[in-house]
Amino acid sequence: MANLENLKSIWKQADAITFDVDSTLIQEEGIDELAKFCGKGEEVAAMTRRAMQGQATFRQSLTDRLNIINPSLTQVKQFLSSHPPKLSPGIEALVTALRAHKKQVFLISGGFRCLIAPVAVALDIPLENVFANRLKFYFTGEYAGFDENQPTVENGGKAKVIQYLKNKRGFKSVVHIGDGATDLETISVADLFIGYGGVVVRESVRSGSEWFVTNFDQLLNALDA
Repeated sequence: MANLENLKSIWKQADAITFDVDSTLIQEEGIDELAKFCGKGEEVAAMTRRAMQGQATFRQSLTDRLNIINPSLTQVKQFLSSHPPKLSPGIEALVTALRAHKKQVFLISGGFRCLIAPVAVALDIPLENVFANRLKFYFTGEYAGFDENQPTVENGGKAKVIQYLKNKRGFKSVVHIGDGATDLETISVADLFIGYGGVVVRESVRSGSEWFVTNFDQLLNALDA
């Protein structure tokens, strides 16, 4: 119990909170939903499960999944117009409370910025606070790969973003919250990693987390405890 109280103290004192997006802020995996929309759902979902459990390098998994989906710019736009984000219960209240406590909120995702922007807008998070991957398209609108220079295209990328926030943006204490293997990697640099299991419980994350929660009310209540 004493250890949990120490973790809660770090949570309350942090000046920046970083969130994963898929299966954390929202109740879906964006790339899986895009795959379903493009008729490639089952094949891609199996790859996503392996990647989230850490059974494949993230960059290779991302490359393989996108090569299967092969999404055009038109398909992405149609997907976005027909699939508003399904926010996880309690996240709106939590983000509002974090802002009231003068904490900056960032999104760090291995997903794609174009799919995440509506989530940021829904939660009133500035787009400059979003760190995610970027799809590329030819002038004809056909899929042309993704920007491989973004830190979030590979394992360890989320930790690099947090290190950047500390070194370049001057944040003294950063807490990261997420559900997957690439989130667990942030333990090396974040002052606290909180595993989230409100959408899906990944055993590797549950067992490796310093603090594991299954709903955002636990974190909201801890802010004022």
